[in-house]
Amino acid sequence: MKKITALLFALTMLAALCACSSGTPDASPSADASASPVNLGSGVEDGVLTVAMECAYAPYNWTQSDDSNGAVPIKDSNQYANGYDVMMAKKLCEANGWELEIVRLEWGSLVPAVQTGQVDAVIAGQSMKPERMEDVDFAGPYLYATIVCLTLKDSKFANAKGLSDLVGGTCTSQLGTIWYDDCLPQIKGAKIQPAQDDAPAMLMALETGTVDFICTDIPTAKGAVLAYPDMVMLDFANNGDDFKVSDGLVNIGVSVRKGNTELKNALDKVLSTMTEDDFNKMLDEAVAIQPMTKD
Repeated sequence: MKKITALLFALTMLAALCACSSGTPDASPSADASASPVNLGSGVEDGVLTVAMECAYAPYNWTQSDDSNGAVPIKDSNQYANGYDVMMAKKLCEANGWELEIVRLEWGSLVPAVQTGQVDAVIAGQSMKPERMEDVDFAGPYLYATIVCLTLKDSKFANAKGLSDLVGGTCTSQLGTIWYDDCLPQIKGAKIQPAQDDAPAMLMALETGTVDFICTDIPTAKGAVLAYPDMVMLDFANNGDDFKVSDGLVNIGVSVRKGNTELKNALDKVLSTMTEDDFNKMLDEAVAIQPMTKD
């Protein structure tokens, strides 16, 4: 009788165990955990840093037809991006264990893209100006860019020693930049023409004689004088007759979505280990490999 009772008890316990384990797999804690996205603790949950840039702004960034010199594929195209911004993006990704994805967008679309989450970051030679910082957060700087002018070697302004020597000249710069909005108005008597949509258009306005000079930064100017041998850079730094700009207007940063503190901190952690000399060395490398074209 005791044996029968023990057998019945064992069968009852077995049935209870089977009932407890018969729930759906989705209800189990282990299934829930595997279905959740992995949080890398850096603001890049999928492990891919999606970066927007123009891919038309040498030496910051440009488009090329192959992967030479470490170029990176441009999303949804058969072309590749390279330049200082790409080099920096690769360094940031390597330090954080991310993959890199480059998205090509027009200048005016960069900030909206990061605001809406279309991309994680913009690395595109953007200055960290206060107005822009109202819309996005910035990591960095990742470059300190002095403001200069460019003119043609045979121009009457080619020997200008300061802003006062540019009086009466026609000029322009790129739309939506401190060069156009903040710097050109500092040249008394300058005849400011409509802003150009992008850097190539700005340079072409000078090359074709539409304007006497343009305002830009040293990285852009360094690339321009290689692509356009008839251009000369006018650098008035430290002579008392130069552009008056705050650090926020000349420091170049990486923009991220407002409030994405994890990503900003992850980027800053890497950038804080680099010096101005490190930035300039990388910039010179980008200038040296930029395509010798005027497109």
